[in-house]
Amino acid sequence: MGDVCVIIGSGPGLGKSLTEKFAYEGFDIALVSRSAQNSEITIDNAKIINPELNIKHFTADANHPKTVGKVIQQITKEFGGIDVLIYNVRDEFKLAEPKDMDVDDLEGIFRLEVVSAFVAAKETLKSMRRVGKGTVFFSSATAAFRGSAQYPLYSIGKFGLRALSQSLAKAYGREGIHFVHVRLDCDLDVPIMRDIYGSKAETRKLANPDDIAQSYWLTYLQPRQAWSNEIEFRPFTEKWTI
Repeated sequence: MGDVCVIIGSGPGLGKSLTEKFAYEGFDIALVSRSAQNSEITIDNAKIINPELNIKHFTADANHPKTVGKVIQQITKEFGGIDVLIYNVRDEFKLAEPKDMDVDDLEGIFRLEVVSAFVAAKETLKSMRRVGKGTVFFSSATAAFRGSAQYPLYSIGKFGLRALSQSLAKAYGREGIHFVHVRLDCDLDVPIMRDIYGSKAETRKLANPDDIAQSYWLTYLQPRQAWSNEIEFRPFTEKWTI
């Protein structure tokens, strides 16, 4: 078995670009999402890039953390130890003032952004700690650094994800495991954003997901003596929000 990359949140957009990049670099890949349908085109494209690729979809729902833990265990049995874990999950943007937040929504965002990310990392750590190496990426956003009067649910989830990433880095980085909190301070050039912007969409103002995936790869290549545990990506045209 070759090196193994697990991508949780493997739908179109960044998940597809990450899959294709790590496939090109020779990794075997386990894709995790709620529906295999979301991964079909991604798998086909990855196999064109690397015909010898071992790639498979696994079903789990990050809204239910126990399913994530079980699927990591299943992947480990089928693929062997995991070399790279990318937690690439986010909820929809729910508009609500803090006083109007629903308790169920608040608990839900915590499960999705923090608990399932923790469960995935905890299970993956078992094999990484045995070999003394590994990389874990948490795809995040500027919301991890600032609260919001209109989208507090999103901010609370990303704040928690950043705290989890930093805590894991401080606890296990010295064992050779690289934890990276990736802040995407931009809108990605993906179909959903094209739909939102409509005729106002400008390629130069949107981040190309293939370029973002390349930046993940370059971060993966960082030497141990010069790791980034917090990193941000944006196109050159982006108006910085923090």
